[in-house]
Amino acid sequence: MRTGSNLLEAHLNSFAGIECHGEAFNPAFIGYPKRTEILGITQAMREGDPARLIDTIRTASTGIGGFRLFHDHDARALDICLSDPRCAKVILTRNPADSYVSWKIAQETGQWKLTNVKRRKDAKAHFDPEEFEQHITTLQSFQVEVMNRLQKSGQTAFYISYEDLNDLDVINGLAQYLGVDERLEASDSVLKIQNPQPLAEKVVNFDEMTRALAGIDRFNLTRTPDFEPRRGAAVPSHIVAHRAPLLYMPIKSGPEAEVTAWMAALDAVNADQLQTKLNQKTLRQWMRQATGHRSFTVLRHPAARAHAAFCQRILHRGPESLGEIRRVLRNFHKLPIPGGGPDESYDRRAHYLAFTAFLDFLRANLRGQTSVRIDANWATQAAVLQGMAQFALPDIIIREDEMPRQLSALAKQVGRPDAPPIAVAPPDHPYSLAEIYDDEIETAVADIYQRDYIMFGWDRWR
Repeated sequence: MRTGSNLLEAHLNSFAGIECHGEAFNPAFIGYPKRTEILGITQAMREGDPARLIDTIRTASTGIGGFRLFHDHDARALDICLSDPRCAKVILTRNPADSYVSWKIAQETGQWKLTNVKRRKDAKAHFDPEEFEQHITTLQSFQVEVMNRLQKSGQTAFYISYEDLNDLDVINGLAQYLGVDERLEASDSVLKIQNPQPLAEKVVNFDEMTRALAGIDRFNLTRTPDFEPRRGAAVPSHIVAHRAPLLYMPIKSGPEAEVTAWMAALDAVNADQLQTKLNQKTLRQWMRQATGHRSFTVLRHPAARAHAAFCQRILHRGPESLGEIRRVLRNFHKLPIPGGGPDESYDRRAHYLAFTAFLDFLRANLRGQTSVRIDANWATQAAVLQGMAQFALPDIIIREDEMPRQLSALAKQVGRPDAPPIAVAPPDHPYSLAEIYDDEIETAVADIYQRDYIMFGWDRWR
């Protein structure tokens, strides 16, 4: 927002075939401070219809029309530009520490552009670790959003760094990228770099800044690898109470049957009288009408959930099993389970070996190393919640072992102080997790569901 982008714009405007109109979508002004319009479009007109200003810049500019867009500008304009392959994207980058210090100095001096060195105002920045962390997080999330949108639409951008702004060959290369035949022989920009000295001379508390930056994981070495595809909101699986303003957003392989039975008992109806298989439109209508409604979901410990998924969807044959996946796991991944389901020969040792083999499959599956889909029955609960958020986030996230207390309190919030008790989920069969659980299983589950363990603070199962 300071000299860098101003200098880039000045270079672009040096070409006869390019006209850049400044910060066209800055919420505080239009184009430049103290300007009232761009090509006849006022700020009020822009607010009402951002596409109109973009169309005007495209059609009424001298040659190729453009503008500067920052992360805190009108998101509607960003969406229009990223969606249009006819719009060339030029991405200016700078070391985030440099850009932060430059921004802080500009706040101190009030000088955002320098054309005469004699008028340069001196000031030093004070480094605020929390503010810088927010600065870099905002910057990176914006860069990732732009990159992902371009990738998904098969587009590319011209990247230029702050240090390349005075490289005439790079500027001429940018013109070639934009389709302009003209080339500059020399730079005639009157803009000057405002603070060319090293960071140590521009920051009051440079030692504190050094210590803070040393603690930043620049290469994201401590991240939890995540190869799961993004999940949908799964609205048809949501369950609405018969009369109480409650919405249950279930997570597969959790205590779905127990929560559903509790909701039915709350209104003294059968479970089949609860509303489900709604689409987003009908569920929104219910949400508008159900004043004071509450939505919730229930988490299950990853070890218990993986075991439930194995027993209910893979081990047993029947209407609830995932037949095709079961066949692939037996034939290709050599999962040691009986073809017809557990029989008299299937003892506890066999169950232990089969479940630990299933955990080996889950490890590979959740890391994108198998051809089998990542089914909702064993996807990470973090990914499921992120999918829900595409439609609505649950008001309350309850852990399974806290259901009696939490659901009772939830019922009181919607005017039902006499809520019935909730049943405890029965042990899985033919063997419960408690009968085979050991350190090896815990270690495997904690590795597979590392994302959930970190996100939700899980410890050992029981």
